[in-house]
Amino acid sequence: MDGKGRWIDNRFVKRLWRSLKYECVYINAFETGTEARKGVGTWIDYYNTERPHSALGGRTPGEAYEGLPIQVKQAA
Repeated sequence: MDGKGRWIDNRFVKRLWRSLKYECVYINAFETGTEARKGVGTWIDYYNTERPHSALGGRTPGEAYEGLPIQVKQAA
């Protein structure tokens, strides 16, 4: 199976939702839908622009999308 509906496609979405729940929703316990929308929106911006991902070589999803090269740390 290498087309639409592969098992691996679902894995990435599950990781995103798991991160969202544990890093945002459970910590903040939003009272209203408006608070939740604002908090989740803020977290998604953080996730895409500031949070480094090991699967992307330490880059953020925004950097990976823009095609920026992976930063290799030099030994001292």
